Amino acid sequence: MALSGVRVLELAGLAPAPLCGMILADFGAQVVRVDRTPRSAVATDVQGRGKRSLALDLKRPPGAAVLRRLCCQADVLIEPFRHGVLSKLGRKDENPYAPVNLLADFAGGGVLCAMGIVTALYERTKSGKGQIIDASMVEGVAYLSSFLWKSQNLGLWNRPRGENLLDSGAPFYETYKTSDGKFMAVGAIEPQFYEQLIKGLGLDSDKLPSQLSFSDWPKMKEKFASIFAQKTQAEWCSIFDGTDACVTPVLAFDEVASHQHNKQRSSFIKNDQEEISPRPAPLLSRTPAVPSFKRDPFIGEHTEEILLEYGFTKQEIAKLYSDKVIEFSEPKANL
Repeated sequence: MALSGVRVLELAGLAPAPLCGMILADFGAQVVRVDRTPRSAVATDVQGRGKRSLALDLKRPPGAAVLRRLCCQADVLIEPFRHGVLSKLGRKDENPYAPVNLLADFAGGGVLCAMGIVTALYERTKSGKGQIIDASMVEGVAYLSSFLWKSQNLGLWNRPRGENLLDSGAPFYETYKTSDGKFMAVGAIEPQFYEQLIKGLGLDSDKLPSQLSFSDWPKMKEKFASIFAQKTQAEWCSIFDGTDACVTPVLAFDEVASHQHNKQRSSFIKNDQEEISPRPAPLLSRTPAVPSFKRDPFIGEHTEEILLEYGFTKQEIAKLYSDKVIEFSEPKANL
């Protein structure tokens, strides 16, 4: 397969990293999942297809030394300790949402097509041969949904729509309106994060139902909603900033680029026309992407330049133009 011989180390984590490791394994890479100790812990990676597992205590110096030694012989290290986001599938008693075309067009189509191209380019360095990449958006988004398909037996999706853990059923995985008409996003699934959420809301966990008491979820959602409605978004940000409560503001488009996190990461760029767009990702340490800051080209703006670059003579270009095979477009000044 295309990635045959590629060695991958995947530090065990949540949804996005396991999917990435599974994709690489599916294309032939030798993927080793570095699991946490103790070995008796139940494996939660439902996307472990084609992987092997190594249990290692990375909190101890000898364990970290082992990982460093493994890295010396590996081609890829997947470090997963950043949270991922799953698309909501629809709320209770509402029609299912038509998902934004980010899901199929861009993720299932564009991103996986790019991955296929890079995979094929890498394989070409070994075989010297090209190949056709068949990138179907339907199959791509199905592949992206591997976590949903493969986690059905874990009990994550066995309740009616809008009543499950990740589809707005849980009070700790939801969005809540603030007193100024804005919203806060809550994703405190893990018990330690949930405890920080409860603390920030001014509640006592000893006086509340169990976090996973499904029958109490509707009542808890009402309680959380009433509390969030008592303060502004900025006030809630000041309460939860710097905590592990997994509570963040829901930002409008014109607020995203100026958010402190994105400013520190330089996550957004401006072109010559002051148009804001996201910086290319992921960020490579040695050969990062260098996006153009120029405006988008006019149709035909570089026709002659390109044809000359590819070896056409001026006479040939003139003939193509007179035959209306090509067009030129001179950029006009904005007066």
